[in-house]
Amino acid sequence: MNLTQISPSLRYCAPSIGLYFNTPSSLRRHRRLRLPTALPPTTSSVPKTTATIISFLPRFLNPNFVTGNCLLSRMEVSSLNGPASEAVEIDKRFWSGSGIGTNKEMVENLQNYGVVRSKKVSEVMESVDRAFFVPDGVPPYVDTPVPIGYNATISAPHMHATCLQLLEKHLQPGMRALDVGSGTGYLTACFALMVGPKGRAVGVEHIPELVASSIKNIEKSAAAPLLKEGSLSVHVGDGRQGWAECAPYDAIHVGAAAAEIPPALIDQLKPGGRMVIPVGNIFQDLKVVDKDTDGSINIRDETSVRYVPLTSREAQLGDN
Repeated sequence: MNLTQISPSLRYCAPSIGLYFNTPSSLRRHRRLRLPTALPPTTSSVPKTTATIISFLPRFLNPNFVTGNCLLSRMEVSSLNGPASEAVEIDKRFWSGSGIGTNKEMVENLQNYGVVRSKKVSEVMESVDRAFFVPDGVPPYVDTPVPIGYNATISAPHMHATCLQLLEKHLQPGMRALDVGSGTGYLTACFALMVGPKGRAVGVEHIPELVASSIKNIEKSAAAPLLKEGSLSVHVGDGRQGWAECAPYDAIHVGAAAAEIPPALIDQLKPGGRMVIPVGNIFQDLKVVDKDTDGSINIRDETSVRYVPLTSREAQLGDN
C-alpha cells in the first residue's frame, strides 16, 4: 500500500507504530490496528517472531486507524503476535512536527492536513502555546503523545485539535466545560479561552502533583487571567465522578478510556450538551455523546483510538 491508495478525503493521523494482523470478519473494522508511540522506534526493537510492519506515514483517520494518547512499550509490541496481512513501506515524507519551531507553525500544519478546520479552533490553539504544557527538554510541537509522569500523558496536538473541533459548538462564550483527566491543563486552558470570562472551565485530575503543575502551566499561558478571575479552575478528584459543583456542562471532554461511560458524567451533561470520551479496553472508540433537550442520549463512534485507561489513582500509580 502507498499514499496513492489512501483516500485524500480521510483525515490526518500522527505517525505511529503499525501493527497488522488478520481478524475475524466481526472485527474487520479493527483489522488494521495502529498503536501510537512517543518516539520513533527502530525495527530492531521488535522481535523477529512478531509479524510487525513499522511505518511512518502522513496517514488519515478512518475506523481502521487507531490514534490516541497511549504510549506503546516494547513489551506490549512483542505480546501482540499475528500474521502480517500486508506490508507498508516507510515513507520519509511524513510530517511529525520534528522540524516545527513555533506553536503557530504547528497549528498551520494541522490546518494543512485538515485536522484544524475552523478559525476559532486555530485561534485558541495558537493562543495556548503547547510549549508551556510539556516537560522540559521535550520538543513541544511534535505530533505525538508525551509522558508527563505518574503513568499519564499529554495527548498529541492532532488529538487535541480533533476534540476541540468536535466540541466547538458547545464551547461558546458563557458556556460551561469539564475536562476529565486534565493532566497538564492544556485543554482546560483552551476551553477557558473559548467559553470566556462569563463561562466556566473546570479541570479534574486525581494526581495532586499534576494538578499543582498544571496550575503553574496555565499561569504561564494566555489563560492565566481566567485562572486568576476564577472562571477557570483545576481540582483534585476522581474524574469518573465529574465535578458536580459546577454542573451541568455544555461540553465534557474525557482524556482517558473508560470501560463504560460513567453515569455521573451523563448526569452532569446539560440537555443540548456534548461529551467526547474514548470507551473500550483493547479496542477503543472515541464516542460522541449528545444529550437532546428532552434528556435523551445519542451516541456515535467518531474513530478508533488507543488511550490510557480511565481508572483509579491507585491503579494508575500501580499501588494496588
